[in-house]
Parts: sequence; C-alpha cells; structure tokens
Amino acid sequence: MGKIVVSENLSLDGVAQDPAGEEGFRHGGWFGQFGAQDLEQWARTATAEALRSDALLLGRRSEQWFAARWPSRTGDWADRLNSMPKYVVSSTHSEATWSNVTVLAGDAAANAARLRQELAGDIVVYASLRLVHTLIEHDLVDEFRLTVFPVMLGSGHRLFAETSDKRPLRLTSTQTLGESLALLTYERARNA
Repeated sequence: MGKIVVSENLSLDGVAQDPAGEEGFRHGGWFGQFGAQDLEQWARTATAEALRSDALLLGRRSEQWFAARWPSRTGDWADRLNSMPKYVVSSTHSEATWSNVTVLAGDAAANAARLRQELAGDIVVYASLRLVHTLIEHDLVDEFRLTVFPVMLGSGHRLFAETSDKRPLRLTSTQTLGESLALLTYERARNA
C-alpha cells in the first residue's frame, strides 16, 4: 500500500498560493523573496524527496505548470521528476503534456484511494490545493511535509481549508533549512 504525502511550501500563516508570483496574486512571489538565501538547501532536500518517491499525484493546473517548466531542465531532480510516474486527477483534462502521465478522470477521492491501494511507496502531491483539500476531507493524506517560509501574507489560498471534522496529526520531524526555513513533517494519528 502506498502513502499519500502532501509536500508543500507555505507562509507562516498557511498560505500556499502563488509562491512564484506568476498568478497575479498581490502577495505572489514570496518563495524567492523570503527564502532566497536558503533555497539551495531547500533544493537539496526536495531533490532527495523526489529520488525516494515512487509517483506524483497532481491536479490538472499543477500538471500543466510543471509540464511547462521541468522537461527542459537537467540534473538529478529534473531527471527524476520527468521520468517518474505521474497521476493527474481531473474531471476536464483528458490529455497531459508532461511525460509519463496517467489522467484519472472522475471522483478525485475515489481515484486517490484506489491509487494508494495499487502503488507502494510515497505518492507525493505538489501544489494542487483543491486536490489537497479533497484528500484532507476524505482522510487520505498519510503525511504532510511542510516547508514554512518566514513571512505572513495575511490573505490568499491556504493549504488547510475548513473540514467537516478534526484531523489529528503527530509531529515526526523538524529540520531547519538554511537560516530561516522550517521543514515540519506530520503524519496522520489514526488512534487519536
């Protein structure tokens, strides 16, 4: 059985919207503004995560964003992301543009649950906030790997939206990346 892992960059107040500043969000671009000196260590950590992951699970818009950027890149990280199996959950997207992609049409939660049963190892979710909200609501996230950037944005789409019930978690590790980024890892606490 696989493990669904949400790996996300977010502000201290939980905003994950427009880290690169390409979506027109008034606070966009915070990723490089508030973590620039620490991004080399962040990139090493992200590369290591990709190398030990078995698949990516993405929403349609995130797949399109990654597909526009990663195929032309080189190096261990790019080679792994470009070659690994990718699953895109979408009700409107029938063809993907990135390599090695399977489009999962229909119910996102049912598709994710089935994928988790069929695959072994880590199934990592990058970006894809709407998909993450669905996965959280259906209690399908096994682990959160959160890189917290040293800024409060005050508004924007947050990683954690309202849910119908509480979701107990257990902190399993903390790590400082560079001088100002915190990598926090939480796993689902099933018996809480």
